[in-house]
Amino acid sequence: MPSVNVLELVVRGVVVYAALLIALRIFGKREVGQFTLYDLVFVLLVANALQPAMTGPDSSLTGGLVLIVSLVIANFAVGRLDGINAFHRLFAPTPSVLIRDGKIVPATLQREGISEDEVEMAIREHGVDDMKDVRLGVLEPDGTISIVPTESNMRRTRRRVRFLQRI
Repeated sequence: MPSVNVLELVVRGVVVYAALLIALRIFGKREVGQFTLYDLVFVLLVANALQPAMTGPDSSLTGGLVLIVSLVIANFAVGRLDGINAFHRLFAPTPSVLIRDGKIVPATLQREGISEDEVEMAIREHGVDDMKDVRLGVLEPDGTISIVPTESNMRRTRRRVRFLQRI
């Protein structure tokens, strides 16, 4: 039996989940598959630091199971709420224009923490030879970089270019 009230465990878990979700939203545009070694260490340390905030003095198996069920339900609810446009806009970042008419938008690169080298790599990986041949380059909400060439005939690649934001 948990040494902390079950309702308190549920509330603690859901509050920590919501706080972490908001922090990760503020953190930037990135998918789990894009995590660097630094991100992995960060996530492990955050998990270790947040564990006492969720469980308090409780270390029982039942308390852990209550937390797991609470977090799974909270995650399911957030997934369902994501289908609502207003909620989705709250947590999904907007696309950012990196290149317009063959010219880099320096303010966007600086704000997003992307180097010109990374943009040039994305251009090449999309089969475009030169920056001047790009009509539009966009950092998408999921962290990918989309390139729209000025010409209709471009080489197609299968690779999906992803931006790896540094911490």
